[in-house]
Amino acid sequence: MSKKALITGISGQDGSYLAELLLSKGYEVHGIVRRSSSVARERLEFLYPEYKDKKLFLHYGDITDGSSLARLLYSLKPDEIYNLAAQSHVKISFDVPEYTADVVGLGAIRLLESIRETGITPKFYQASSSEMFGKVLETPQTETTPFHPRSPYACAKVFAHYATVNYRESYGLFACNGILFNHESPRRGENFVTRKITRGIADILSKKTDKIYLGNIEAKRDWGYAKDYVEAMWLMLQQPEPDDYVIATGETYSVREFAEEAFKLVGLDSEKYIAIDKKYFRPAEVDMLIGDALKAKTKLGWKPQTTFTELVKIMVMADCVAAGIKL
Repeated sequence: MSKKALITGISGQDGSYLAELLLSKGYEVHGIVRRSSSVARERLEFLYPEYKDKKLFLHYGDITDGSSLARLLYSLKPDEIYNLAAQSHVKISFDVPEYTADVVGLGAIRLLESIRETGITPKFYQASSSEMFGKVLETPQTETTPFHPRSPYACAKVFAHYATVNYRESYGLFACNGILFNHESPRRGENFVTRKITRGIADILSKKTDKIYLGNIEAKRDWGYAKDYVEAMWLMLQQPEPDDYVIATGETYSVREFAEEAFKLVGLDSEKYIAIDKKYFRPAEVDMLIGDALKAKTKLGWKPQTTFTELVKIMVMADCVAAGIKL
């Protein structure tokens, strides 16, 4: 009998890659989607021809509605639950801090409480974030590095992270936190900086624009490929005991360097097309993040498969192909 998994945020970047991975492993996959998520379901459409009649099921629901979550969990009794639902844009979290805290922070509590109250015993994955380290207190960052969040999003993620630890220690839940550093792909939202750059290049080549407007291009991040990172999520829930893991490449590059690499692939000079707009700066900046994934490598047998250069090429090519541009 195949395992049954429930994914919140299934219509997002990570959710779509995770659904694809679990389906390839023979899982029956259930996803929660908001009524307003119809546009985002484009990330799932390619899965439907093969799986829609037997393995992939979508349910209307919302991470802000605890009663509907409890009913769904009791009805499905999933073997694994992956909580990927979030208002995940850091800059936007400054504009909608209360909503961000409700979805990101209290959303995790609602799921954890639903598990406890229904009495089911799934394995639970919570999507933590490198943004929790914020104003970093040591470099590189590991599972024991203290948190210093610098945005409402990061603060909410810290709450959800420790709530997961608390439910694991208090109620014996099999609950894991994956502290994922930045992970990108062609399915990344267009308002995130990496996709803004690669989509912007396609628009420049199509003569639709002549500039890409960015914020702090000196910020450095540890960038990986989302498709690699969802495998780490799955591996965490296959272990005999629950634990928390940093998932990262161990390399850091600035936004400027990402842009330079992307423009180089199409034979253009990034300096001619990048403009700085102060409105894209955060009230509190996170200057550099770089993770040490030794624990994941040792205990999970996980390591990134895609280099920074390969990731940039994947994203540039995907956006150019989508725009009908031949390189």
